[in-house]
Amino acid sequence: MKATIVPIGNSKGIRIPRAVLEQCHFTNEVDLEIKGETLILKSIHKKPRQGWDEAFKMMHLICEDNPLVDDTLDLNIKEWQW
Repeated sequence: MKATIVPIGNSKGIRIPRAVLEQCHFTNEVDLEIKGETLILKSIHKKPRQGWDEAFKMMHLICEDNPLVDDTLDLNIKEWQW
């Protein structure tokens, strides 16, 4: 498919047909990758908490998974206030 580069303010861009946007599942953001003289656009599929499992495992390996709050605190004590 051939596309024309058009001015957009001080930049330039291309118009992507709606059918292509839908087929590639492009929404408001895309991932741009450059390989040599080739520009690659990829859809961003972010899932909530994606990658957390690997991050937690890495934190454990480098001993940075200690709780920030003492989890042995007795919340039923009379002096405790929320």
